[in-house]
Amino acid sequence: MGLFTVDKDKHFKGPHQNTRILQAGAPVAEAEAAMIMIHGRGAGAQSILQLASEFRSQRKIAYYAPQASGYTWYPNSFLAPTEQNEPGLSSGLQKIYDIITDLEANGIAKENTYLLGFSQGACLASEYAARHPYPYAGLIALSGGLIGDTVERGNYKGDLGGMPVFMGCSDTDPHIPKERVDISEIVFKQLNAEVTKSIYPGMGHLVNKDEIEHIRKIIG
Repeated sequence: MGLFTVDKDKHFKGPHQNTRILQAGAPVAEAEAAMIMIHGRGAGAQSILQLASEFRSQRKIAYYAPQASGYTWYPNSFLAPTEQNEPGLSSGLQKIYDIITDLEANGIAKENTYLLGFSQGACLASEYAARHPYPYAGLIALSGGLIGDTVERGNYKGDLGGMPVFMGCSDTDPHIPKERVDISEIVFKQLNAEVTKSIYPGMGHLVNKDEIEHIRKIIG
């Protein structure tokens, strides 16, 4: 059985479908691009949205930050078998799909939409991009990687069309093993992404200034 993917004829109903979505930056009617920002476990949409103030992009970008039900996208570690993280995992993927669809309806094409996440949000954003490959504007995975007790490279097929991917993580992160970041990098390269990976010695579970600089380069 393959991994769950969302499409226009297959919608998943779960805990995150009716949660709020916060917005910042340019109004979507005036925006040149959009970024979907996915918060981590125990955090909220407002906390991840604050990160956008660090980017200082020259472009008009609309920032969208969905809120997870109960402040968590899925209940267990991202290293648990995927079925143990349902229905939250599939519901979170549906949430991202619905925002992308709404952005398209408002004139922001997928190739002008960035996906960014921190921690649990980085895992969810990474999984979305890998399961729904398309040349999005970019993926920024801060302290995260692909989801599951194992990563089967054959489960991910498609073409990201040279999409930029930035992966930043500590080598001693208590939640994200470096090995999972490494295999996620391999999968994204297999999907034809342009991957930049930065592993920071002893950093801990946070976002640093170098990662912000990488984000600024990606979004312009």
